[in-house]
Amino acid sequence: MRKLISILVALGFVIGLAGCNTVKGFGKDVEAGGEAVQKGAEKAKPY
Repeated sequence: MRKLISILVALGFVIGLAGCNTVKGFGKDVEAGGEAVQKGAEKAKPY
């Protein structure tokens, strides 16, 4: 029983780390998209 609990805790920890990496990657993608929009807006300025 103790071994099963240890495995479940380790599995939860690994899943938690994978989730953090996924959210971090999503944040970077959103940031890159925002920068692309900002650059496009700068190029479209009339002056």
